[in-house]
Amino acid sequence: MLLIGIALGVVYLVWGSTYLGIGVMVEDMPPLVAAGTRFLAAGILLGAILSLRGGWRRLKVDRVQFWSSALLGLLLPVLGQGAVTAAESGGAPSGLTALLVAAVPLWVLLYRRLSGERPSRAAVAGAAVGFLGLAGLLASNGLTGDFPFWTIALVAFSSVSWAFGSWFQSRLRLPRDPFVTAVYQMLTGGALLTATGLLAGERIEPSTYAASSWIAWTYLVVFGSVVAFSAYVWLLHSAPVSLVATYAYVNPLVAVLLGWLILDEAVTVPIVAGGAAVLLAVAVVLRAERPRPPTTVPTQGDNSELTQKGPR
Repeated sequence: MLLIGIALGVVYLVWGSTYLGIGVMVEDMPPLVAAGTRFLAAGILLGAILSLRGGWRRLKVDRVQFWSSALLGLLLPVLGQGAVTAAESGGAPSGLTALLVAAVPLWVLLYRRLSGERPSRAAVAGAAVGFLGLAGLLASNGLTGDFPFWTIALVAFSSVSWAFGSWFQSRLRLPRDPFVTAVYQMLTGGALLTATGLLAGERIEPSTYAASSWIAWTYLVVFGSVVAFSAYVWLLHSAPVSLVATYAYVNPLVAVLLGWLILDEAVTVPIVAGGAAVLLAVAVVLRAERPRPPTTVPTQGDNSELTQKGPR
């Protein structure tokens, strides 16, 4: 239980702080290139660790597994985290960004419903409340926010993409080792983000970046993308999914608090009200989707689709 508590604390605090880290990183660094090189470095680092522990053959994949991982690299690091990084560079507050991203489990539930599954009524009701809260966050901050509306719209799009990748992941033929999937996901996503940034006119000028941006970038590489993700994968194999899923509504609270304390971000009534509705809805959905203990015949299945987030 001690190791589970430590790992859960790492996921809570580190993933909750990544929004602050992104905000500090893009103060000097161009967003797409910074996000891209972050994932490239994390992929190389994680690949090196895996090779040292299991030999380079551990990273061997076939063509289908590689392209499946690359597709996740597009949906998660590029359209998910890349969009978040661009939005924070454009002025989106880190706390509000985290609240919008917290809606990912609600979008996953919607994808499941559209694909023909029938989630419980409680889950559907919770999702409805959450989408109302999400609409309130978008509307109120779009009208009165001190930042461009496109930034929070981009964050909303990023959560839609991340949710689709999380839902679609189980339908792809991926490497059996989730860490190997993460390596190729980060390498392909990082390469695509870096190339897109350079084509868009961003430049790599290391000498012009402040020390704080470099510290934030390094923190995101080592702790956000390697340490916390490793802890998360270990938790999925060692703890109840319903317990691991609690990160979905703890991370935004950590992000809002850090944004308020360190970046002096405003915590307005609409943010509190809309954010509370989203987090309450996520809690209801995760509770409703929690697997029931078997009665007579053991059954397979869990709600991991609601919790798969991949590297941050």
